[in-house]
Amino acid sequence: MKFSRLLINGAIIFIGIGLYFLLIETLGLADQIYLRLLNFVFVIFGINRTIKSNYHDGINGYLTNLLAGFLTGMVGLILGLVAFMIYIEAQGGDEFLKNFADSYVFGGGDPSLYQFCFGLFIEGAAASMVVSFAMMQYWKDKVEKINKVN
Repeated sequence: MKFSRLLINGAIIFIGIGLYFLLIETLGLADQIYLRLLNFVFVIFGINRTIKSNYHDGINGYLTNLLAGFLTGMVGLILGLVAFMIYIEAQGGDEFLKNFADSYVFGGGDPSLYQFCFGLFIEGAAASMVVSFAMMQYWKDKVEKINKVN
């Protein structure tokens, strides 16, 4: 597993999601939950790219590639959370977060920035794991020959 590959593909996820969310924010569509679900496209792209590159480099093993995919998603998530925290502070901090949090599924109440980021972390980690498992269902026969008869 090449760590540089994980970082590059995680950064691609971060840049894609960041630009996408800035676009929907600029268009005034940030309160549309179904548009937020499209961020899966960027996560799928980055994780698939990691596993595909591992396959082409001869890095085999189901668990190795599953972990590589998950770590790629986590790199994108951590970068995204740091950028999100900076963005919220630049937009006015807690005052902006109060209006922003109401449009999220888990938003209710008055979460602090750290509570909100923790919720996003749990959501992002779960999404990274689900996407990694889904991608490995596609790549499993290519990266590990477990059902082959000699």
